Amino acid sequence: MSNSASNHTYVAIMAGGVGSRFWPASREDKPKQFLDIMGDGRSLLRMTYERFLRVTSADQIFIVTNGKYKAQVMEHIPELVDNQILCEPSRNNTAPCVAYTAFKLQALDPEANIVIAPSDALIVNETLFADNISKALSFTAQNDALLTLGIAPDRPHTGYGYIQFIGEGGQEGVYPVKRFAEKPDVETAKSFLRSGDYLWNAGIFIWRAATILQAYETYAPEIFALLAQGLSCYNTADEQGFIDEFYPQTPKISVDYAIMENANNIYTIPAQFGWSDLGAWGALYHESPKDSAGNVIAGNQILTEDVHNSYIRGPEGKLLVVGGVDDLLVIDEGDVLVVYPRNREQEIKTLRERAQREFGEDFV
Repeated sequence: MSNSASNHTYVAIMAGGVGSRFWPASREDKPKQFLDIMGDGRSLLRMTYERFLRVTSADQIFIVTNGKYKAQVMEHIPELVDNQILCEPSRNNTAPCVAYTAFKLQALDPEANIVIAPSDALIVNETLFADNISKALSFTAQNDALLTLGIAPDRPHTGYGYIQFIGEGGQEGVYPVKRFAEKPDVETAKSFLRSGDYLWNAGIFIWRAATILQAYETYAPEIFALLAQGLSCYNTADEQGFIDEFYPQTPKISVDYAIMENANNIYTIPAQFGWSDLGAWGALYHESPKDSAGNVIAGNQILTEDVHNSYIRGPEGKLLVVGGVDDLLVIDEGDVLVVYPRNREQEIKTLRERAQREFGEDFV
């Protein structure tokens, strides 16, 4: 990528979620993006930030988070200055979040070419990832395109949304998107895999600020009108006050529903850099090294006897003894212990809600 293009390259990392399917490790006051989930001493947020230093300079990487996590963001990425942290006053899903980011970055640089990515994905081949992002940025710099990175699927996953692309319409590895498909059932996922023209939707988007704002004006005019009122406030001392007042009034809707399923200038790059959204414990189990019995052991003081294909996580200073079980999640966070079948991991989000109702905020 040429220097002139890279000068206009901005990255916005979305880090405001609560990671409820990663309960009880992920908590309201310290969600999963701030946890060292992979055990290498870095939080997922820090890993994501360092990955994007391959794409642009540190001063052009922005973090979008919930206001209450601002101090934690600063702690994990001390390189940031105040204006690089966008603080949402409410959780309104990704459409308002993306619009706010686009308005702010366009006010900073009318030529802004933006990568928007979640803070909690695992990327195995970071060099290939950076190459794909650079290819995408070159395309969006020259075309009014809304581009999403699609992941070539290696199994019929039912926990991801899918993107159908038009193979014969490609130019230089970039393809027009025919449609977005919701999370499928197993049979549908298998048919997607067989057809060869479906990709996993990784939620990694690339576009110029001007292009995405035009799409908001057309397809999400309510969000556009609300946040356009702040044009004179962005990147000034008045920005937070404006956002605190108007952002909560935006409709709660995802960027996929609001924009991507409606717009006609959507493109994708099929990529294969080893990706997982780490959406739930099963994904972490899948991506982690296993012992000879197929177990992932996360913790120093864990004793197993006749245990297979399980994920076991324990806190420092506590001995865990697990025996005679298979295919389990055993997650001990000190004040909360979850023991659950690994193939029913999607229920953990609902269990968290029940725990909150029955035992209060302390445990979530």
